[in-house]
Amino acid sequence: MSITIKSPREIELMTEAGRILETVHNELAKELHPGMTTKDIDRIGEELIRSYGCVPSFLNYNGYPASICVSVNDEVVHGIPSPHRFIREGDIVSLDAGVIYKGYHSDAARTYGIGHISEEAQRLIDVTRECFFEGIKYAKEGNHLFDISFAIGRYAGERGYGVVRDLCGHGIGTNLHESPEIPNYEQGRKGVLLKEGMTLAIEPMINMGTWEVDRLADDWTVVTKDHSLSAHYENTVLITKGEPVLLSLSAYEERKQNGQV
Repeated sequence: MSITIKSPREIELMTEAGRILETVHNELAKELHPGMTTKDIDRIGEELIRSYGCVPSFLNYNGYPASICVSVNDEVVHGIPSPHRFIREGDIVSLDAGVIYKGYHSDAARTYGIGHISEEAQRLIDVTRECFFEGIKYAKEGNHLFDISFAIGRYAGERGYGVVRDLCGHGIGTNLHESPEIPNYEQGRKGVLLKEGMTLAIEPMINMGTWEVDRLADDWTVVTKDHSLSAHYENTVLITKGEPVLLSLSAYEERKQNGQV
């Protein structure tokens, strides 16, 4: 699949999709508490998505059986919600969600601490988010795709964390996964030239231990091989001639306009 350049109308639709997804994440975060099940999270998330007139991107995507990927502690991504899996005080929980608005997708992920978490767990969550923002410094027309990859990998590696290599970010638009693939570590080459109108889902997945992962028997859930904690942070990003626009993080855009970032 070739890389698509979005028209002004397509960008308008993806901007609204991103705004809705940001709202879903913010509202879902308020519902998290010890004792709820991962299935509870999925149910609330799907209800929120549909309440805004959208369709969940993930539900039945390649057979995935839920609307929200809920990954706990050593689960990196694609955890399948279950009525038998309870989240507990001290857990870290990654929520990956997507919405379809008038035919266009937005994709974003956040990792949250449940109640009081360890300093090490909070640092992992913080560094994973920081990796994203380090990467998007290079997400502008005229730079190369793997400039983003290198920046993310360097930032995590310098802080002693493992960068997942088996999974990556991706282009996004009328399809959830479009070209190009966006690794989170150095590639040894430049990659494609970034152009205005590209839309990318950039998503560092960072482990407290090594980069290696396994896939569970459900054929979806990816876990750290050494059972260390993992965190995930993602936004849908629009490439422009200047600074990137974070379609699923309007709060950041507002701070940027006010000179706060």
